[in-house]
Amino acid sequence: MAQTGKVRCQRIGCDAIFSDDDNPDGSCRYHDSGPIFHDGMKEWSCCKKRSHDFSLFLEIPGCKTGKHTSEKQVIAPVKKATVAAPTAAPSTNASAKDSCSRCRQGFFCSDHGSQVKPVNTVGDNPGSVAGHVCAETNSSVQDPKDPKKIVDINEPQACKNKGCGQTFKEKDNHETACSYHPGPAVFHDRMRGWKCCDIHVKEFDEFMSIPPCTKGWHNADPDQ
Repeated sequence: MAQTGKVRCQRIGCDAIFSDDDNPDGSCRYHDSGPIFHDGMKEWSCCKKRSHDFSLFLEIPGCKTGKHTSEKQVIAPVKKATVAAPTAAPSTNASAKDSCSRCRQGFFCSDHGSQVKPVNTVGDNPGSVAGHVCAETNSSVQDPKDPKKIVDINEPQACKNKGCGQTFKEKDNHETACSYHPGPAVFHDRMRGWKCCDIHVKEFDEFMSIPPCTKGWHNADPDQ
């Protein structure tokens, strides 16, 4: 029987809301195998993309495309990978920092000793960005904030709140429109869960299915 309303896609890495009437081939981007967690590193076993930060890890785009589905994705067991301990690169090794996704995005990087710094997005000079992001700690230095993005109230946007992922329009946004996890996510002794609602499970797909515990506004740009 065809679905009469919109449902959430059950593929790992997608989490979009869809209906049978609007589900073309290629509309779903997902990961077809599960994650690997080792020594603080999170990695998708299917595409080998990784991150230290869990929020960034969940935002890694899926490596497969297809149609959305309401059937729960079956993930084959993943053998635990042995990840060699990273060695700190010299501060003069610009090529290593340029190839580090965390350094490029302006997040803390234990491999290269970088520190979170506000990044001026005007211009696309990789060298200046890498040098700014991976500089020594200097909390007294502050760059001017980027101007806020102006969005049409009828423009569809994807909510970036953890556990939501719905598409919304600003004209329909209100203080209880979004169901989400304020976080943070917690990983300890092979258990995965959310600190906000104190629910912890063993399997990753069970973790992704934990119901959101908080109501609020949809947010398409959490950094603003």
